[in-house]
Amino acid sequence: MAPRTPTPPTLVLLVRHGHTPTTGRVLPGRRAGLHLSDKGHQQAATVAERLAAIRNIAAVYSSPLERTRQTAAPIAKALGLRVQIQAGLTECDFGSWTGKSLAALRRTAAWERVQRYPSGFRFPNGESFAEMQQRIVGTIQALTERHPGKTVVAVSHADPIKAAAAHALGAPLDLFQRIVISPCSVTAISYGLTGPAVLTVNCIGDLSSLNLS
Repeated sequence: MAPRTPTPPTLVLLVRHGHTPTTGRVLPGRRAGLHLSDKGHQQAATVAERLAAIRNIAAVYSSPLERTRQTAAPIAKALGLRVQIQAGLTECDFGSWTGKSLAALRRTAAWERVQRYPSGFRFPNGESFAEMQQRIVGTIQALTERHPGKTVVAVSHADPIKAAAAHALGAPLDLFQRIVISPCSVTAISYGLTGPAVLTVNCIGDLSSLNLS
């Protein structure tokens, strides 16, 4: 009997949503009603053009929030696909911190812990970073099992993408704040039988090198 050919890795392209009116100023969290700015719409159109250069993309998934769905829409259109909503890609639940200004939060005693010891922090009335990481990693695993050997786009948020990248790199969660994820950047992780391989993080340039086959 001929040996069975192993299934090729699944490539997951994690895309952060585009710029919004609150980017860099407010912690919007899961609050509804936040849409892309004009700059964000342009970023979404640009990343759609960049992703169109990648072969074998089987599906486009998005967090349920408006800003991610608006980012995913031109990507799906460029690829001739539809956007599928995936709840596990959503933003961290910031609880009582939702909607607060980042300038004010940086002055709190808890901010240092968020930056230096995130694995031990839970947002008041919200989610812990550890729970967020477990959620995003589990969601990505489900997507890879659904699309073996294919490429999928997953539009999410900065913190979940940072947590997924840290997990794939084997880095402790307490170091995940060192990873930068810019609006409409692409973080590419290949998931195979021997584990993940991080191909690019926070890429805002050409993506054609990700055509591995």
